[in-house]
Amino acid sequence: MTQSPDEARFARLEARVEAAATAATAAATDAAAARYLAAAHDRDIADLGVKVNACRAAIDGLGEQTRARFGEMDKRFERVDARFERLETKVDAGFAVMDAKFAEYDQGFAAMRHGFDQTAAGFARIEQLLTAGDDDR
Repeated sequence: MTQSPDEARFARLEARVEAAATAATAAATDAAAARYLAAAHDRDIADLGVKVNACRAAIDGLGEQTRARFGEMDKRFERVDARFERLETKVDAGFAVMDAKFAEYDQGFAAMRHGFDQTAAGFARIEQLLTAGDDDR
């Protein structure tokens, strides 16, 4: 059986309509897939924004804690510095007392040395007098 030209034309038209319907279905499927991927992408971007904001908040919190701890360390160092200054004042005062006492001892030793020198001179004079008397005999 041979087809009439109208039947052949009708078959070609049916094939084209079917291909167009298939293409439309594929396009609709592709559009749905594109919408799904775009929505998933938007969700991913939104999740990423939430995570970035959480990280930023955590970093800011750590910065505040670090600033507070350094402030506390500065206060402690100021107290340590004040204690060292008081200790330095006490040590300086102690050395001043020691220097004064050493000066007193130096004066005492000088007086003793002078006394020893006078005693030695006295003994030398006594020896001189005793040996001078031996020459007369």
